[in-house]
Amino acid sequence: MGWYLNASITFSGDETLASFLAAERRNKILDYLFQQKRATVKELSELLGVSEVTLRSDLRLMDKDGLIQRTHGGVILQEEPRNEHNFSVREKKNHDEKSAIGQSALEFVEDGQCIVLDGSSTVLEMARGLKKMKVRLTVITNGMYTALELSENPGLTVILIGGVLRVGSSALEGTLGKTILEKINVDTMFTSASGFTAEEGLTDFNVYEVELKKEMAAASTRIVALLDHSKIGRNSISTFAAANEIHTIITDSATPRKIVDEIRGQGINVIVP
Repeated sequence: MGWYLNASITFSGDETLASFLAAERRNKILDYLFQQKRATVKELSELLGVSEVTLRSDLRLMDKDGLIQRTHGGVILQEEPRNEHNFSVREKKNHDEKSAIGQSALEFVEDGQCIVLDGSSTVLEMARGLKKMKVRLTVITNGMYTALELSENPGLTVILIGGVLRVGSSALEGTLGKTILEKINVDTMFTSASGFTAEEGLTDFNVYEVELKKEMAAASTRIVALLDHSKIGRNSISTFAAANEIHTIITDSATPRKIVDEIRGQGINVIVP
């Protein structure tokens, strides 16, 4: 396995050590299944050093979220979620919607700002538009492709933060960039997610990238979430921003109007390009 930085992580709010460890276990289960395709409960129990009772609880939640499929005595990885975790595949999915969402997000950018862009495929579409703008900005990102796109605009000061580059990803992970975020006042964070619900907020599947996104969100005055319709109403492993922390969600017309109205009813600005 060995794809992640064994970084020191701090906990805030009502998050507990137990909930973090559970999310980390589930992330490691996915990592293992990416490589082995299938595993027995006993095999995973020994690998993670937890009881089969604890493991079965993790597997029930992962099955409910559609990440895995339980079999007799074991689990297999769902084909669709496995593919979704590869950046090159995610970039192609709902590309037209992501492009429109990214273009709409540019309306929130003002000259002289300091903004944060995550390493998601949707925010990358925003970056492709941003590199053509005549604007002076400081841009902080953990996205490798995002940083490369923005480097073509001489008016942008690009700061790349993070730590470890995971297989199949385009984003740096870990909290090595935390000290930079503590020294800079960020106007807006532009981010996407694996899922969003009113109960869980913005969620993602990689617990280490989630920790960095939490730091990004904490450093930002405003959070703008770029979410195509496939992300709405869906949960992933770990939350990085609660619903009440989000200023605006930009989605597409395939998101049901009823859901859009419900989100607006929670005090979140919703834009449908």
